[in-house]
This record gives sequence, structure tokens and C-alpha cells, in this order.
Amino acid sequence: MSRSVPPSSRRQFLRAGTALAGAALAPAVSAATAGQAQPLEVAPWSKTPGEPALWHPYGQPSAYEKNVVRRTRGNAPFPGANSSMTPLQDLFGIITPTGLVFERHHAGIPLIDPGQHRLAVHGLVARPTLFTMDDLVRLPSVSRIHVLECSGNTGREWKGPGTASLQFSHGLLSCCEWTGVPLSVVLEEVGVDPQASWILAEGADAAGMSRSIPISKALDDALLVYAQNGERLRPEHGYPLRLFLPGFEGNMSVKWLRRLKLGSAPFMSREETSKYTDSLPDGTARQFTFLMETKSVITFPAPDHRLREAGFYQISGLAWTGRGRIKRVDVSTDGGRNWSTAALQEPVLDRALTRFTLPWRWDGAPTVLQSRAIDESGYVQPTGRQLVDARGLESNYHFNAIQSWKVAADGVITNVQV
Repeated sequence: MSRSVPPSSRRQFLRAGTALAGAALAPAVSAATAGQAQPLEVAPWSKTPGEPALWHPYGQPSAYEKNVVRRTRGNAPFPGANSSMTPLQDLFGIITPTGLVFERHHAGIPLIDPGQHRLAVHGLVARPTLFTMDDLVRLPSVSRIHVLECSGNTGREWKGPGTASLQFSHGLLSCCEWTGVPLSVVLEEVGVDPQASWILAEGADAAGMSRSIPISKALDDALLVYAQNGERLRPEHGYPLRLFLPGFEGNMSVKWLRRLKLGSAPFMSREETSKYTDSLPDGTARQFTFLMETKSVITFPAPDHRLREAGFYQISGLAWTGRGRIKRVDVSTDGGRNWSTAALQEPVLDRALTRFTLPWRWDGAPTVLQSRAIDESGYVQPTGRQLVDARGLESNYHFNAIQSWKVAADGVITNVQV
């Protein structure tokens, strides 16, 4: 069910936006049309035939969009272990193009022959089985749109403004259509022992990436994914097979999936003991914090942009939650003193990115922009102070605080905490 604003609110939003836009654009239009109107020039590309229809067998973006790419901080501890970020500041809607989906690797990208790849399902099952890709693809499939976020996304913000770029602060985040077999179908095929309560998911990369998955999640909505955004997975995204767990931290959606072992207790793998736990001030740690909490960020204007002049702008951003659907997003244009309800663009989907917008007239004075998301469970995105008071400053994961962008008088935008 859609959670967008009601028709009356939409009409008010459109009227307000049109009025603001008209007022802001009027001087420019008047200047352009002063005196006698000039004829529309016929550009050079309109005078000769264009490129052949299939000049690229696989479609490519315009050369004028060459800077819309994934970027990395360049701080890999060793070759093959690194991450690259989605350029959220340059995207529209909610679907992330496959070529711009963020990456996180622990030991490089294995190049796997799908004809030789196998998925072993064993442990506390009645019929241990080796599945080929052909076996899996012929099973009943589903396609769902969901967000994928690394639990370390925005982790550098714990101790203050971490980066000067939206792409680097929030770019370990993407939203795609995922196609595959419900894991529950495969588990029914092998027969689950009643004692089984956990599953070890292991990847085929050189790191042997592995995580413990609650059996309840596996039987609920987990997917064995072989396609993304309408085409087969790409190698960097887990080709030919990955696990996908909607709403859970991205590290658990194990890529290049080769093994599922059912057991009666968590397997305490390296990635859930020495890593991917949340350190607390008293020396203990929060473990198995699987759920990605409610979050939002303004993607325009953001530090990757600069406002050229005062006037009308449409604030735009993204909100998401591992708990379900986004119910409301509030936006402040004065550092949190006052809040306005943003419009939610349809579709508003379960555990997917939701695009929000708000018309805004900037008067040219310095100010701070913020967004605050509320999900359908009633959870409200916290402030940074609230998170630090609850969990201290020793964690690197699950930082979902309200993000603040400072707009200076010259239009330069910076990352701040207020």
C-alpha cells in the first residue's frame, strides 16, 4: 500500500512548488526574452545522421556523464580488500543502475564458471544436496525491489563529520530488483531437521566469507539470487549466486554462495566475532545486530554540489529502513529548529529506498539542511547525540543518525554535526 501524501497535500505541494519556481525563474526568463526573441539554433548534431543504432552491443551512458562513477577512498589494507561507493548525489528515482551499485570485497572478485559452480546444503537436513545453477534456476523464482546497505555505511560519522562527500559518507548503499529462488523452497527440498536454528552461509571467494543466519530469516524472506536489475549478477555482485537478506546488514548477503550448513547454534565465524560487532563503552559488544535501522539523507543539495545563486530549489533525498516501509520524512532548512513534511514519491516499497522531495527557496544566507525519517513501526531516526549517549564512540557500524549539510553564503555545502 502506498504511503505517499494524500491528494490534497500533493496539490498543495505542487501549487507551492510551482509558485516558488515561477518566482525564482521569472528574472532569468525576463532577461532571456528581453528585446526581440531569438530563433532556436540548429545544433551540429541535428545536421548529420547519428551513430549506428547498435554502435555499442551493450548500452553505455553518454560521454557527458563520464564522471558519474563509483569511487573508492583508496585505503585498501591489501589488494582485493576494498570498497567503492555509489554516487547517490547523481542518481534519480530509487533504482541503482547495476554499474553503479556499491562494492565491498574481502579478497578480490572470483571469476566463477557457472557450469562448474555448486551450492552445497548440508548439516541438520534430511537430504544433503549439491545444487547446480541449472537446478536452482528451474525452481520457482520471485523478483523483489530491496535496498542493500553495508553496516559500515556512514560509520566515519560516529566521531564527527567524517568526509566532505555524500558519496563517501553514504555511498555504501544501493537499491535493486533482485531475482532468485526463495531459500525456503530449497530448504523444503532438503528437509530441515527440527533442531536446526541457524545456517552458516559461506562464499567461494578466497576469504571464505561466512556468516550465521537465523533459520527464521531463511524461512521468511531470504533469497538465493542469480539476477539483478533484469540481468544475471555481475562478478563483483556475486555471480553466479548470492544470498540476499532483505533489511539485514549487507555483509550477511553472502556473495558467490557455495555452502549452506544448518546447525543448532551460531557458528561464530570470523566476520561475526572479530568484525561486524558493535563495541560499547564498557568493553562489551552488541553482537548479531542484523537489522539496518531507519535512515535518510538529502542527496540534493549535498556537499558534492554547489548552489550558484539564491532562489528556488527542490530538496531531494532518500529514506529507507530494514523494518518495512517509510511512513514520513521531515525536512529542516534551519538546523532542526523547524520541520516540514516532505512529499514521498511513489512507489513506497517494503525495505526499499523511498525518494522524498520538498520545495525550498534559499535566501542566500547560511543555513543547515537536515532530514529525519519515520518508518511504519513508529521508529524515528535519532540524532547523533542520542546514538553516542546510548552506544559510545567505539563502534564502526550501524550509525543511522540525522545527517546535516551546511549551506554557506557562497553556496558551498559541507558536512557538519549540529
